[in-house]
Amino acid sequence: MAEHIIELQDVTKYFGDNLVIDHVSFYVNKGEFITFLGPSGCGKTTTLRMIAGFDLPTSGKILLNGEDISRLPPNKRPVNTVFQRYALFPHLNIFENIAFGLKCKRVENTYRNKDGKEYTKRERLSKKEIAEKVKKALALVDLEGFEKRSVATLSGGQQQRVAIARAIVNEPEILLLDEPLGALDLKMRKEMQLELKEMHRRLGITFIYVTHDQEEALTMSDTIVVMSDGVVQQIGTPQGIYNEPANTFVADFIGESNIFNGTVVGKHKVKFCGKMFDCVDDFGEGEPADVVVRPEDIQMTSPDKGTLKGEVISVVFKGIHYEITVQVGKYEVVVQSTESRAVGETIGLNVAPDGIHLMKPKYTTNVFDGVINKANKVEFAGGEFDCDVTQLYPGSHLDEEDYLITATGEKLDLTGTEVKVEVGLYDIEISDDEDAGGTTGHIISIIYKGDHYRVIVRTGDSDEDEDFVFATEDLWNENDYVSVIIPREKIKLTLKNTEEKKR
Repeated sequence: MAEHIIELQDVTKYFGDNLVIDHVSFYVNKGEFITFLGPSGCGKTTTLRMIAGFDLPTSGKILLNGEDISRLPPNKRPVNTVFQRYALFPHLNIFENIAFGLKCKRVENTYRNKDGKEYTKRERLSKKEIAEKVKKALALVDLEGFEKRSVATLSGGQQQRVAIARAIVNEPEILLLDEPLGALDLKMRKEMQLELKEMHRRLGITFIYVTHDQEEALTMSDTIVVMSDGVVQQIGTPQGIYNEPANTFVADFIGESNIFNGTVVGKHKVKFCGKMFDCVDDFGEGEPADVVVRPEDIQMTSPDKGTLKGEVISVVFKGIHYEITVQVGKYEVVVQSTESRAVGETIGLNVAPDGIHLMKPKYTTNVFDGVINKANKVEFAGGEFDCDVTQLYPGSHLDEEDYLITATGEKLDLTGTEVKVEVGLYDIEISDDEDAGGTTGHIISIIYKGDHYRVIVRTGDSDEDEDFVFATEDLWNENDYVSVIIPREKIKLTLKNTEEKKR
């Protein structure tokens, strides 16, 4: 059974009022190459920094070999970190850069006095010991003979190796790497991915790696932790996460995916893009499903032999395959194949059952807590919206003073009434006019689902954050600041409390 070297237990991290890590729990096995993967701002670097001790968790525990190190300072932890900016000393040569930490290090040596009694002394390493350790570290990063070279004469890849050598020369139990390949060009990054994987094999220590690059994670990792918005979305092997994504975020973020809205129409049968397909996932009949089909799992055929039929609207050569976009009715389907097709050509498409992956939709409607104000409008998600308050009491109406009159003639002042607010995914619009809607926020997520985009707009601040999820045919950009528009008749209200204010 694998030994857990690091374990995070229900870790939360706030910076001021801003929640960055939200109740994260996972473990790292000894000797494992584990990668934290996610978009910028997802919390992966903060998680790494808490393991290193540069940041402390607001709550929860971080265990090292079963012992709580949550409050232990960085210099007391058996870890070393390699950053994207290598922070090498420009006035020191390569040997001196790598040896810098060793010269500051003290170790306990055991001696025996003339009476035969043992005693220990904390001493600096000898010059010979330092030279031997530096030589060994240089050999591990393939920089033998570079000891006297100036840092300024090195390429980006060589500087990165020096930074790694400086980290491993102290023989840490865990090596933390925070996007160390980010400053390199594409070719050098690909070469260094393989070198880091080989280095991990030779060292045999635990690597914890942070990146937003899916290819890096898939190429090097034993285990991937996919993060978004401070939350772990999925943990698994590269193959497992790619072939069996837990949700549409993971499917969209890891590799290329076709994602469609679908409905299960029978045992191992699903309908999407207007057609029925056999599948392997077992969902209940009538259940909605998010359908994920990888582009490489779609086979092109003649129009009469395809379950789907469409027109080729785009062909892009990607080096090892062609990326072909096919318009199937109102849906766009992306295919990856070593065979090309001509733009304007009509073709058929088939998908084998094991190429179709079904997931339970995370979002089916928007639900908020709201309150009715003096103007009989509903306040929620940091804004105010027109609504029909008469739906709270069947048969009711508003009098000339805007009090609600129930079917039995009772007169009610709804000010302060707490309600549940529901809004459908197709009932929301957004505008770049900040004054056009009832509230404003930033777009934090966009996922294309074949014939529409699923967009998430986040309003409010810190603990007051609220997310609107909706479908739109319009393409927006992440981080756009927009107003949220909901037609009055699309807001469904129900009472949260039976006790209402009466006039």
